[in-house]
Amino acid sequence: MKYLLILLAVALTGCSSTQVTSNNTQSTNSPLGYSDTMEIIRAAAAAAPEKVEGEYTLKIKAAGSQRRHLFLNTENDYRDQRNVTIALSPSVISDLSKQYGLDLERFFVNKTLKVKGEAQRVKIYFMRAPGVPSTKYYYQTHIPITNISQLQVI
Repeated sequence: MKYLLILLAVALTGCSSTQVTSNNTQSTNSPLGYSDTMEIIRAAAAAAPEKVEGEYTLKIKAAGSQRRHLFLNTENDYRDQRNVTIALSPSVISDLSKQYGLDLERFFVNKTLKVKGEAQRVKIYFMRAPGVPSTKYYYQTHIPITNISQLQVI
């Protein structure tokens, strides 16, 4: 009986799943056509460990840096399960600094960005000490940016 219930649940889940493309991430309720972050997160989780290619329109609410990378977040708290993070590589940061100025963390907050890239689920480990990961982790959804052409301020 237990196995029958599990099999039934798996079968029903499979029947209800749909393939998500980048076209399904645009919200029709938003006047600016913002992408639906929850749909981006769902698509990245469903495709994991693969990536979901698309073009996304996102409002940046917060930013932070770590190890020469800049992270632009759609929520004030980067650990929020609704957050999508745009992860900028050091070379892109250098190019953007020339274009927009040095304080990119401040520049991008409250801006709307059009991003071309691949959304992916990333495992983030909690640290016991600097450089020493614990066994505890959570997931974030990142869109890595490695070329300035992937990013447009609207």
